[in-house]
Amino acid sequence: MTVVDNTRALVTLTDAGVRFGSVQALRGVSLTLHRGERLALVGANGSGKTSLLRLLHGLLACSSGVAVHGDAAAGRAAAPVAAMVFQHPFLLHLSVRLNVLLGLWLRGVPRAARAARCDEALQRVGLLDLARRPAQALSGGQQQRLSLARAWALRPDVLYLDEPTASLDPSAKREVEALIDAIAAEGVTVVMSTHNLGQAKRLATRVLYLEGGRLVVDLPVDRFFNDALPHEAAQFLKGELPWR
Repeated sequence: MTVVDNTRALVTLTDAGVRFGSVQALRGVSLTLHRGERLALVGANGSGKTSLLRLLHGLLACSSGVAVHGDAAAGRAAAPVAAMVFQHPFLLHLSVRLNVLLGLWLRGVPRAARAARCDEALQRVGLLDLARRPAQALSGGQQQRLSLARAWALRPDVLYLDEPTASLDPSAKREVEALIDAIAAEGVTVVMSTHNLGQAKRLATRVLYLEGGRLVVDLPVDRFFNDALPHEAAQFLKGELPWR
């Protein structure tokens, strides 16, 4: 299991807010993401999960407060290398192989290294034999595995996942979860939004519960599922965990 390094801050938010016109998507969020964590973001639709994911990634800027990508306090101010996998895979109308190679080219990976890294990534997710197939011809589970391969090939410090298994059947969901678990075990920090609390319990080391753009609960996974929680979080947990 990956060891969390509490001395290595990858992203720090201080009283951060995000506004889209008249809509306040996030308000007063303070947290630190450490190297080696597996962070699950949970909450109802519209609670701010995707906005927080994108703010941590750097795709959104703060409307208020501060976001620091890197660890300036420790003299490591460079932003961590990050990659994102979306709920609905964003794949180009190209072959499986070219989808990965293009990502490596955009990242600036030298040409001489691209082919080997592409093949390694496709082998990792079980798609090397399908490298010449059009990406759009893959099944839903295969497309999500390709998205993971493309992200993993970049050798990110942080992998951001937005509902990565929401539209998959149970078999494909298990395959993608196994890949996420294996990638995290290699030392990649994982931040994942999910509606599946069983998935959060299986994969996360830390769970954040959001409601109305506010960060209501931030606890280690075992405490989130076993401690007394604020009323709104407890009601959400009760409603989402019929097996409890």
